Amino acid sequence: MGSTAVLSARDRILSLLDENSFVEIGALITKRSTDFNLNEKEVPGDGVIAGYGLIDGSLVYVYSQDKDALGGTMGEMHARQIVNVYDLATKVGVPVVAITDCAGMRLEESTDALDAFGKVYARQVLASGVIPTVTVILGTCGGGSAISAAISDFVIMTKENAKLFVNSPNAVDNNYTAKCNTAGAAFQAESGNVDIVAEDDTEALARARELVSILPSNNEDTGVLSECEDDLNRVTAGLGSHLKDTAVALREISDNNWFLELKADCAKEMVIGFIRLNGAIVGAVANRSELLGEDGKAAKKFDTVLTMAGAYKAAHFVEFCDSFSIPVLTLTSVTGFASSVGEERSIARALSQLTAAFSNATVPKVNLIVGKAYGSAYITMNSKHIGADLVFAYNDAEIGMMDAKLAAEIIYDGKDAATISEKAGEYAALQNSPVAAAKRGFVDSIIEPASTRKQLVYAFEMLYTKREHRPNKKHSTI
Repeated sequence: MGSTAVLSARDRILSLLDENSFVEIGALITKRSTDFNLNEKEVPGDGVIAGYGLIDGSLVYVYSQDKDALGGTMGEMHARQIVNVYDLATKVGVPVVAITDCAGMRLEESTDALDAFGKVYARQVLASGVIPTVTVILGTCGGGSAISAAISDFVIMTKENAKLFVNSPNAVDNNYTAKCNTAGAAFQAESGNVDIVAEDDTEALARARELVSILPSNNEDTGVLSECEDDLNRVTAGLGSHLKDTAVALREISDNNWFLELKADCAKEMVIGFIRLNGAIVGAVANRSELLGEDGKAAKKFDTVLTMAGAYKAAHFVEFCDSFSIPVLTLTSVTGFASSVGEERSIARALSQLTAAFSNATVPKVNLIVGKAYGSAYITMNSKHIGADLVFAYNDAEIGMMDAKLAAEIIYDGKDAATISEKAGEYAALQNSPVAAAKRGFVDSIIEPASTRKQLVYAFEMLYTKREHRPNKKHSTI
């Protein structure tokens, strides 16, 4: 099916679910409002098809908005259908997939439509952290619907036919669609509001199937385990040459080189996504300094710093993994923080959220230091100091306050070049080497890149039964 393929609301559900598994609920529900001649427009289901079915044999709830029924607009009974889906899914403990194609609130129902949106939001918030939720945008998702999409855990959007916006592009001051399509997939993906961009309906629903199939059904589920057909002791001989593009490195580490990257177009210096180790799903967060092209050469380079966007991107992902008991792996190579007027506006807040996300997480946490790890940026990246269970480092990793030469220049200010060079060497050996960090207990083991896969497999296997209790509190205020 080509990139222009658009399925009907019902066909979208049938494409998402296992064959012959869909069971519809609420098919006879219809609107109650009769204002503005709505009584003359009989709409079964009030413009939304809802029910449950199977994805790879596992139960999920789903609803699909029908743009051909009152524009897919949300009114009182339309929302009741959606609320019922979230209520049942939360009770049963299974994911919800929302297929969105909605023109917004139904104007003819006014305050009833406002109440409808509010009830949907409330149910989504209650479900958050209890069951995984995925929104697939295959048409219009504007205004209040955009908030609903953002509340969900993951957002998938088609490249051409989907629109996501709070304010339409032409309603944004000094903008119009031809100038900057703020509702388009490219803009929303770069902004971090979309996790996966697909070519068409068929691909978007296939990606939703893939995502749901690897996630636990709920926050009390033990997770999804698959048979590992890859060698647990497989040597990752080429890993050393891929460490600057950690998306490639993660793929090499994972079972059968499988890696599901999320938010790939946002803050590309930070990589997040899921890998498999011995059949178990692991969430991965990694610093990236190069983006390799198809020719294997660097298509783009990044500074080895934490950015505001990268921190927010990683923090949200770590919080999701912790909510659903998914272990977290980090590949750390960071020398500091992004420096600009724009970054200074809120980078401290973003970094506090990333630090808190790692520190609060009670799932198994493993950190692999693959390059330089300097200062507070290194602390934030899942270091032993904020709670990593195991920390590995490569032989050529550097761990410390700052670059050895810079430290020597500060400590021996005014000395000649030869003295600075000598003292820089001493500082590197005494303070910045992985051996120095290991002697202090900040690194558990120094490993070779070739043994990375087997070391990580063994580490997460050992941590599988980890239990950690924290002080009782309602929630963090960070």
